[in-house]
Amino acid sequence: MLKKTLLAFLDHGEEYICQALLVFFVLILLLQIVFREQQHPLYWSEEIARYSFVWFAFFGAAYATRRSAHNRVTLQFRLFPAWVGTTCMVLGDGVWLVFNGIMIWKSLEAIQELRLFPYFTPALDWQLADVYLVFPLAFTLMSIRIVQVNILRFWFGKEPADLDTLPCTMSSLPAHDAQKEQKKMQAGA
Repeated sequence: MLKKTLLAFLDHGEEYICQALLVFFVLILLLQIVFREQQHPLYWSEEIARYSFVWFAFFGAAYATRRSAHNRVTLQFRLFPAWVGTTCMVLGDGVWLVFNGIMIWKSLEAIQELRLFPYFTPALDWQLADVYLVFPLAFTLMSIRIVQVNILRFWFGKEPADLDTLPCTMSSLPAHDAQKEQKKMQAGA
């Protein structure tokens, strides 16, 4: 049971973190509005909402990587054999991994410098190095997810979307079945 829960969190961790961060910063902003109307503004709420939104965006990018949902232009690959598109996609993912590696390295350098010469946030008095931890975390998660998606795709023959399909898919909708039947009838006539 614990192993299954741990594996589920490892596979969907970014999703859970994004959901928690979204609820958190929406509630903080709601509190800010309520307290401002009562003439007791929360001085720290805007800052914490901003940081949680930034963390939400970066973990959301890692989640989109897991779902293979980042935008890609693939129309041009239809003119060529399938291996050309596959090769270009793998090369593109390789460039993406190199970029992520550079971002991890440079963000760790910035965090190390902020530890040597600390800077604190104005309202919360947090050390900015702690806030910047999102950069190496998110880019490391994106790199792991890029490798995971390619392993699923090329070794197991599964698309990331196949793993998270809902019971109701487009092919199970009545209108979609009717369109299929109509095309079959036209092809047979």
